[in-house]
Amino acid sequence: MQKFESFAQFYPYYLSEHQQPLCRVLHYCGSTLVLLILGWLVQSGLWQFVWLLPLAGYGFAWVGHFFVEHNKPATFQYPWYSLAADWVMYKDFLTGQLAHKLAQLPKN
Repeated sequence: MQKFESFAQFYPYYLSEHQQPLCRVLHYCGSTLVLLILGWLVQSGLWQFVWLLPLAGYGFAWVGHFFVEHNKPATFQYPWYSLAADWVMYKDFLTGQLAHKLAQLPKN
């Protein structure tokens, strides 16, 4: 994996590792579930279940990488950039910006 000096350099790489729509859908499912669990934790005060957050978020994402994209999640080498990029990709999807950003990626 190449070396990234900034998030702006990393994000196009991150998107290139999520070419398959099903992989992205799995990420969105995990992110949505994280938000729902977080809301439930705040509402219920049952913070002993906070471990469900990474299980939901990373569980769905890693299924997408290992079984759909057949690549290694960027989390292993760039954990903070990867976490931030997941939420930026989710925002880009929800705001309709993702298709344009994917189209801007260099073709292999």
